Amino acid sequence: MNRPTVLTIAGFDPSGGAGVLADVKTIAASRCYGVAAITAVTIQNTQGVAAVHPVPDDWLASQLEALLEDVEVSAAKVGMLATSRAIDTVARAATADEFPYLVLDPVLRASRGGELLAANAIDRLRSILFPLVDLVTPNLEEAARLAGRPVKDVEGMKEAARVIHGGGARGVLITGGHLAGSPVDVAYDGRNLALFDAPRVEAPPVHGLGCALSTAVACGLARGLPLFDAIEEAKRYVSHLLTRWLRVGKGSVVPDHGAP
Repeated sequence: MNRPTVLTIAGFDPSGGAGVLADVKTIAASRCYGVAAITAVTIQNTQGVAAVHPVPDDWLASQLEALLEDVEVSAAKVGMLATSRAIDTVARAATADEFPYLVLDPVLRASRGGELLAANAIDRLRSILFPLVDLVTPNLEEAARLAGRPVKDVEGMKEAARVIHGGGARGVLITGGHLAGSPVDVAYDGRNLALFDAPRVEAPPVHGLGCALSTAVACGLARGLPLFDAIEEAKRYVSHLLTRWLRVGKGSVVPDHGAP
């Protein structure tokens, strides 16, 4: 019996809380089959990021070429890209119509410190990759940088979503986990604007929830769900992870993707 295949294009986090390891766990929990192309190797643990080493450009291109000549991908999720050249490599694959759906988690900075995308690559991310994606999923800080304006409340999220959509992305989901009060997410597809609200779950800092959310949306799209239904399902999954976490090191806890 076949399952939809979902490709994650992201960095390698040795702690397993984020990056391709976390994405593949999310894909499996979402009833899909996961494959991966690694954009960078990070030196990090649950306490923080020490260094980022992008893979050579031809290695990333070769990973994608080898996978895509063999595997039919139902959706792809893009996470950490690190460099402008990696953005160009992913864009070339996307413009070849290899991905029926493409979800971009615009990873700019690690939650535990450390820049994960070169500052001079942010404009290229907007101009080259945004027009190719079905959904971009920034948090409040990322949305502010991408929209060029402060994003501190739901009204600011709505305006930023419109600005980011105007930059080319077909859909925008701004996550509000860092809002004061209820953690409202704002989604906009150019016609409809939707708010996704959920009760705040008290938990220690959980590393990798943004990766899980964007990947879960990609899985929903791969299984044929409409965009807003895929977002709603992914939100439920992340809420579940907030109550199912593991302390594997001395720093942030990590999601337990295998918990019932």
